[in-house]
Parts: sequence; C-alpha cells; structure tokens
Amino acid sequence: MGGLKTLFKQTFIYGLATVLPRMLSFLLVPLYTTEGVLSSVAEYGEVNVIFSWFVIFNVILAYGMETAFFRFFHKEDDKDQVIGTAVISLIISSVSFFVLAIVFQNQIASLTDIDVKYINLVIWILLLDALVIIPFAWLRATQRPMRYAVIKILNVAINLGLNLFFLLALKPLSLKLSIFETIYKPNFEISYIFIANLVASAVTLGLMLPFYTKISFNFNSKLWKQMITYGLPVLVAGIAFSINETFDRILLKELLPENIADTQIGMYSACYKLALFMTLFATAYRLGIEPFFFSQAKAHNAKDNYARILEFFVAFGSIILLGVVVFADVLKVIIVRSEAYWEAMWIVPIVLMANFFLGIYHNLSVWYKITDRTKFGAYISIAGALVTLGINIIFIKEMGYKASAIATLSAYFVMMVLSYSYGRKYYPIPYNLKKIGLYLIVSISFSLLSFYEFRGVYGIGILMLVVFLTIIYFSEKKQIKQLLKK
Repeated sequence: MGGLKTLFKQTFIYGLATVLPRMLSFLLVPLYTTEGVLSSVAEYGEVNVIFSWFVIFNVILAYGMETAFFRFFHKEDDKDQVIGTAVISLIISSVSFFVLAIVFQNQIASLTDIDVKYINLVIWILLLDALVIIPFAWLRATQRPMRYAVIKILNVAINLGLNLFFLLALKPLSLKLSIFETIYKPNFEISYIFIANLVASAVTLGLMLPFYTKISFNFNSKLWKQMITYGLPVLVAGIAFSINETFDRILLKELLPENIADTQIGMYSACYKLALFMTLFATAYRLGIEPFFFSQAKAHNAKDNYARILEFFVAFGSIILLGVVVFADVLKVIIVRSEAYWEAMWIVPIVLMANFFLGIYHNLSVWYKITDRTKFGAYISIAGALVTLGINIIFIKEMGYKASAIATLSAYFVMMVLSYSYGRKYYPIPYNLKKIGLYLIVSISFSLLSFYEFRGVYGIGILMLVVFLTIIYFSEKKQIKQLLKK
C-alpha cells in the first residue's frame, strides 16, 4: 500500500492545485452568463472559440516536451542536462513563435476567424504560458506539489479577481473616480477577459524565474534528439486530443449559419461546464498519477498497483457521474445563471460520460508511456480525432451542438477501448473487469434513467445514488479500511 499511499497523498495536493483554481475560475461561468455582463449568449460563444484555439496552440508550443522531460528525468543520471536541454529547446521555440506570430498576426486572425484586436493578447499569453511548462514539470518531477499548488491557485485567483474588477466594478468606479475613467472602455469586455489572463500568466512566470536562475543551461543535442523523438508522438496525440476537446466549437462556428453559430456555441459551452466536476477529478488524478507511473515502473508489483488504481478511479468517477446527473438542475441555477443557456442541458449526461471515459483512457495509457511506445498514444488519439471530426462534420448541420456532444462521447469511448486492447498485447495488466464493468454499467444506467426518464424526481434519483453507494461500499470495504488505516 506504500505506493498507493504516495499516489493518494500527491493526488490530494495536486487535486488542490487543480480543483481549487478551477473552482475559482468556475465562478467565471456564472459571471459570464449573468445578464448584462456580456452583451449576449453569442459573445460568450466568441470567447469560447478563442479559448478553443488557445488549447490547440498550447499543445503545439509544448510539442510533447513536458512528457519527454518526465521520461528522461527519471531515466537519465545527469538530470541537470535533461533540465537544461528541455528549457533551452522551449525558450528558442517559444520566442521564435512569438516573433513570427507578431509579424503575421493579421494572417493568423484571418485563418482562425478571431478579431485581430484580440490576437496580440493571445500571442503574449501563449508565450508566457509556454515558458512555465518545464518549471511546472520540474516541480512535479521533484515531488514539490505544495509550491506547484500555491502558484497554480494564485494564477487563477489573480485571473478571477481581475475578471470581477473589469467586468463588474470598473464601470461603476469610472462614473465616480476619474482615475478609473481613463481605464474603462465601453464594449471592451472580451479584451478585459484576456487582459486578466495575460496579467495572471505574467505573475506566474515571475514566480517561476528563480527556477531559471538556479539551473545549468547545458544543451545536449543527442539527448534533445531522443527527447524530440519521444515527444513528437505525444505532440501528434496532443493535437488530436485538442481536436476532441475543443475543435467542436470551431466546427460549430464554421458549419452553422452565422446568425446562430455563436449562440449555439455559447449555450453548449456553458452547459458543458457542468462536466467540470468530472474533469476536475480526472485531471487531479492524472497529475498525481503520471509521475507515479514512471516512478513505479520497476517495482515488482507495478502491474497490480496499476490495476487497483483504475479500480479506485472508476469507483470514484462513477459516484461523481451519478451525483452530478441527479442534481444537474440544481447545479445549473448556481453555475449557468441565465435561462438563455439552459436549452443545451440535454448534453450534460453525455459530456459527463465522455470525460469519465477520457479519465479511464488516461489510466489505461500507462502501458505505452512506460514501454516507450508513445506512437500508440498518437495513433489512438488520431482515431479519436477522426471520430470527432466525422460525426461533427456529418451531423452538425442537422443536430447542432447535440452532434458535438455525441461526437465527444464516441471519440473518448473509442480511445478507451483501443488503449485497453493494445495494452493487453504489449503490457497486460490484471484489471478486475467484472468489478469495473459493474460500476460502469450501474452508474451509466442509473444516470441515463435519472436524467432522461425521471428528471426532477429527486426521490428516485437520490434512491439510485444511495443504492450505488451501497454497492461501492460493500465491494471496496476492505480496501477503504486499509487506506484509512494508512
């Protein structure tokens, strides 16, 4: 249980680093969806399209170097050389991108269909975020989760605070004090959102600067080629994954009539946020589990640990799935403030299941990461991206955002199944399929029944939740007691 104890301890702290900042940023959803803050649902849709491009460019600027850093940091004896090589590589590539993007910002605006007045802010944010990739990875690799957590939380706290100031406080203050009158600009809300993001990113880089002063800037070209070779499939997988995660907003904008596209994106994106509870759990788990995968690779009971980890993940994830679905209509009033967005509530169980399957996929992906078969991660993600693109392109015009939700679920389900199938061949792990299958079948069945057949009948929904919790307790009673003792 020692390895699992370490995992759960780190996952808890990384969970704080992920869940608390995300919960703070989560407050931005009711802020943005409150009537009068943004001019319309369509404007919120425009913001989400820009953030969708953020995800794609962040993946490109990282080009798999973070995962390569983890692998070679644990593999190589000269860790300083690994750090120096990764840092120099990212500095050169990030600054080169920045210069080219500034020069060709008009062309980028045309290509991405983003107003050029936002492009400059986006380019600066991308640069600052790229320069903290390795410092954050180093904190995780050297098991310094508390510092990681504090900086992450501070980043989003600043972002949240500035959003509240710019969108709620600045206009009233500008009417009373001349100093604020010079700052306030009418119809400038989207720019304010990205200015808040820019300041938060700048402060984060400032806090990470001591890392740059302590390391040795040693570049090993041979090591760099090995890291690039390892990381490029991760880049391909990352691009494919970003297509699965965010490209549906871009396709909705491109394929739907212009007069309804941004409105549908706004409704879809707002209701999608109810899947955040699953995303938070899966992300915190992944942050804790990725370094654990590599550190436990040579342990004699590594496969048994990996199997039990997936069991726990599915158990907790199933509870979150059913709990959020049962109380979805309660949560929507708190999170998505305006009724103008509620039309898209239909997608909630779909996107929750999609993110659950994605979390399972990340757990299953251990086999190709520790056996240096990262190309399979690329193949699997490409398969998911093709499913996403295919379903969206074929059905968006007929079904709108519903097609996007179904595409996301289908893509992550396919990725989960493919990863399990390939894993059985190259690195078989003794997963308890009967128990995992039981949790999945019961939680998904109860969730669909609760939402689509008994929505609003909370007595039935709560009864289903109690029954499922009872099943979990009796199935995991021994393990729960052992963990509590540890």
